[in-house]
Amino acid sequence: MLSALIKSMRPRQWSKNVFVLAAVVFDKKLLNPEAVSKSLAGMILFCLISSSVYLINDILDAEADRNHPQKRNRPIASGKLPIPVAAAAAIGIIVITIPLSFLLSTLFGWIAFVYFLVNLAYSTRLKHIPLIDVLIIAAGFVLRVAAGVSLIEVERFSPWLYVVTTLLALYIGFGKRRAELTLLQNDANNHRRVLDGYNLTLLDQLITIVSGTTIVAYSLYTFSAPNLPDNHSMMLTIPFVIYGIFRYLYLIQVEQAGGAPEDIVLTDRPLQATILLWGLSVLFVFYLN
Repeated sequence: MLSALIKSMRPRQWSKNVFVLAAVVFDKKLLNPEAVSKSLAGMILFCLISSSVYLINDILDAEADRNHPQKRNRPIASGKLPIPVAAAAAIGIIVITIPLSFLLSTLFGWIAFVYFLVNLAYSTRLKHIPLIDVLIIAAGFVLRVAAGVSLIEVERFSPWLYVVTTLLALYIGFGKRRAELTLLQNDANNHRRVLDGYNLTLLDQLITIVSGTTIVAYSLYTFSAPNLPDNHSMMLTIPFVIYGIFRYLYLIQVEQAGGAPEDIVLTDRPLQATILLWGLSVLFVFYLN
């Protein structure tokens, strides 16, 4: 039962919470032990809070997941994890993590609490409303970045990074909806009600809009942010962002992937190489240039 509980907490999706570390990296605080330790603690707390939301979501969606070709294998939907146990675990995690969040930082605690409430609203109602569902997902990523900012003494963290985060999250969210719509085809709305409000034409248009604006917004950040080198060397990271966006677009439209973005990040070698090279180039520009 413990393995089923851990699986339901979805540790594979904890990679999303790396956005909590954005502030400590982009505000050039990686060499500050206190800032790094507080940011890592904040990321761990967000991982646990998000796991409680996943448990609640799976409890609410248990019946629908049983009719899904892939989600029916989830521990709660398959019966491997009893609903009372999952509910107790979700409540226990929140009872522990929210007070710890306030101990870490009052502002961080409020952001974590809002993050939990927003995701709770998403799981119970908002995920069934077209467009709003993906906007809420994007809001979750922005809250992660804001949580990281609240933990350190920010000096010159660029607001452009909030814009890029929002657009990137929208891009991934619409890509996920496209993959789900393609996978389930004509029976999509019987599995996820919100898919009845989408079609491939609309999703492809939305993906085109947000992918293009993501590249533009990131490019503007690389030569307009106040804490970047005067030689504009940060612009050298733009090609990695462009390829990463193009690669994800290729995967969702040609390879019919994208239903689980975290799985793509953990399995697609070209995308992993791009993220690694982008990360190394950012560190070089900020700390070695």
